[in-house]
Amino acid sequence: MADYVQVFSIGENIEILLNAEHEKILALGEKMNAAYEEAYMNGYNWEALLQYYLEKNAPDILTDMKTDPEAGMYVAYWPLSPENEERANRFEEIIRSLAEHEEELCRLVREEGSSIQWD
Repeated sequence: MADYVQVFSIGENIEILLNAEHEKILALGEKMNAAYEEAYMNGYNWEALLQYYLEKNAPDILTDMKTDPEAGMYVAYWPLSPENEERANRFEEIIRSLAEHEEELCRLVREEGSSIQWD
């Protein structure tokens, strides 16, 4: 598995971390920015994109979810519970799928970028 996204428990939370400065994610961000100018993919814009995607495709993952993006990373977290562990693992799969299907993701950004609340 690529190391650009991780799920882990810390304290009383289950967290997912996307490293926006990972080589693969930086390269993907450049392609997305070429597809839509406002999509310069720092942690804040990953938050905007993933929030938009989840609202449309997997809104249940947003239940109890909080985020803490920074310039070089995106973090989402939930209170630790079996249901939220399942949400975090599903979200990890979604992020990996998006990152591995670059053309589809760039098409989404190009076609729906004006609907996303970019940073």
